[in-house]
Amino acid sequence: MASFKRLSLILLTSCASLGLAACDGASSVASPGEGGFPSPAPAPAPAPSPSPTPTPTAGTPAAACPTNTGQALTDSGVLGNYRVCRLPTLVTNLTLPSAAQAPGVAYEINGRVDVGTDRGTQGLAGTAGSLTIGAGALIFANTTNTDNDFLIVNRGSTINAQGTATAPIIFTAQANLTGTLPADDAGQGLWGGVILAGRAPIANCTTGVNDAAGSSTTCENVVEGTGNALYGGNAPGDSSGVFQYVQIRYSGTIISPNNELQGLTLAGTGSGTTIDHVQIHNSSDDGIELFGGTVNLRNIVITGADDDSLDFDVGWRGMVQFLITAQKPNNTTTDNFSMEIDSSFAPATGANPEEALPRTFGRISNATFIHTNTSTTNPLAAIRLRGSADLSLVNSILVTPGACLLTEAGTADRGTIRPANAALQDQGPPRFNSIYFACGTQLAAQNAVNQNTITTAEQAEFFTSGGSTGNTTNGTAAGAVQNGFYPTTTTLAVTPFAATGLNPSGSAFFVNTPYIGAVSGPNDTWFQGWTCNSNRANFGSTSRSCSAL
Repeated sequence: MASFKRLSLILLTSCASLGLAACDGASSVASPGEGGFPSPAPAPAPAPSPSPTPTPTAGTPAAACPTNTGQALTDSGVLGNYRVCRLPTLVTNLTLPSAAQAPGVAYEINGRVDVGTDRGTQGLAGTAGSLTIGAGALIFANTTNTDNDFLIVNRGSTINAQGTATAPIIFTAQANLTGTLPADDAGQGLWGGVILAGRAPIANCTTGVNDAAGSSTTCENVVEGTGNALYGGNAPGDSSGVFQYVQIRYSGTIISPNNELQGLTLAGTGSGTTIDHVQIHNSSDDGIELFGGTVNLRNIVITGADDDSLDFDVGWRGMVQFLITAQKPNNTTTDNFSMEIDSSFAPATGANPEEALPRTFGRISNATFIHTNTSTTNPLAAIRLRGSADLSLVNSILVTPGACLLTEAGTADRGTIRPANAALQDQGPPRFNSIYFACGTQLAAQNAVNQNTITTAEQAEFFTSGGSTGNTTNGTAAGAVQNGFYPTTTTLAVTPFAATGLNPSGSAFFVNTPYIGAVSGPNDTWFQGWTCNSNRANFGSTSRSCSAL
């Protein structure tokens, strides 16, 4: 996660407030309910069903781009087996037909593509946009240009990307189409990925402060790597649309040090957004990073991330269930975690740098973490927890050649481990229930930050006190998983925790399972068909190779 200079952010925010079109910059109406946008002007008539192109011979390009898509697509000729149809730089009402409706077509992202323009925290400005993508559609980034290629759904706009288990939507790089990926499926950082910018609460306001309820109407920030796209607001139930059965391959552009685009960036994304059955493959930065917001994730696969697989910070308060993360083999990146958890770095001047609100609180159930990093440059572990963030991790399996946990404290009050304090929105020390830890070197590593240290002995207490129960802290890799990420008889024998106990009042997101880890065994197929295979993880014969289409 990058740290931006405050003055630069204020200037960028001011620029963006004048309208992204003037500054280089943006889709649909927020969900009804708490904090919803004011009633918009009458929406344009829905686009008619796209007219399919003439059906080509299998493996040959379509004769032309689809028509009646709501907005015109630019025919950019033929690339390999595909007719290239370029997306407009500003999407207001666009429907991309499915692969079955338009075979032999690939949709091109050329530079930055905005869905709508920023509508602000209250929906009083900008243009709403809507992007619908049919099952099996192929969208790729034109990496022969000099621009940073990425797709951003701006505040107040929506994406409706609904693939299926047998026809996932694929976002990828041009090299995937031309067959010019590096050997051993090593391509990464070839384009900028997908960003969903919403107006749910965040903690890292560029000016002023937020509160525990996230009620500020002025708290916002600039999406890392975009220069001027904004996120944040006071609508926790905000919706950026639907994102299901989707792959994002070879993304994660590094703009500059500590200024990167991920595979999937969720910035102030609200709980009205549906995200499930999503795979991020070979991101050069994080697989998924959540910058604040309240969105929940289910059935997620992250393979080959060069930085962190799952990273959440600056006030994200959400839930994840059924998560597989598998790093690339022989990973030696010096600062790389299966999961990195942080809070905020930007409270009001003079305040404790870890007291910004809302406070990060992630609740994770049924994860399988395959951490491969062998670097010894920094104190390294599979999970890094810092910045006074809160965490509940239950019913999970973790395998690493190093330490399992690194908990850090940047301030003398060591907010990450202090007792629960409702006034500060603290949940207390991290809570772990029914976790099988297969740590290669030690259970926990320690590191001094600003002369503050949370010792290995203090971290060991996390697993036996404060409501934490049922943990195996001396497990082995052989006892943890088999055939990559399947449970063994040892891990299947672990008594699971009742995950429904993590549900906030009124929520039914978490479900109870009779097993720990992301999958129940060889008959569990939720991850098959819509994912892609690589030397990071093999999901079975119904999944294609990540280097193929």
